[in-house]
Amino acid sequence: MLTTLFWLAMLPGQTLAQQMEKFGRFELYYSVVNTTFLDPKIASTYGIARGEKRAIINLAVRENLADGSTSRAMKLQGRTWDLIQSQTLEFTEVREGDAIYYIAKFQFINEEWRFFEMDFRPTGADQTYTFKFKHQLYIN
Repeated sequence: MLTTLFWLAMLPGQTLAQQMEKFGRFELYYSVVNTTFLDPKIASTYGIARGEKRAIINLAVRENLADGSTSRAMKLQGRTWDLIQSQTLEFTEVREGDAIYYIAKFQFINEEWRFFEMDFRPTGADQTYTFKFKHQLYIN
């Protein structure tokens, strides 16, 4: 069912669709989604409160191998901030079949730029990676 949640975040017309950043042999996939885009049943299943000033960040990491790529678990910590407030992101790991996703909830102010910073170490990695990006959020 979370695959549904993850792919819902990739629908056309979203402010930010799935994006990917490479770290050696690993690919970090990420998206930021306003919770009003989530189906109420799916949001309820995963304990996500829907609201116009609520959003989630969704992360997944894959390792590129000689015979293809595979999902990897990871140790993960992160934070988000704007010009006024800072928040530690509390990630929940969700496994669905072979897929592994990490979701964190946060609140925002309309039209603000949110900054994100994550430190993650995929299973099998010999180092911890840092990933930073910014994203502007809007009330829908």
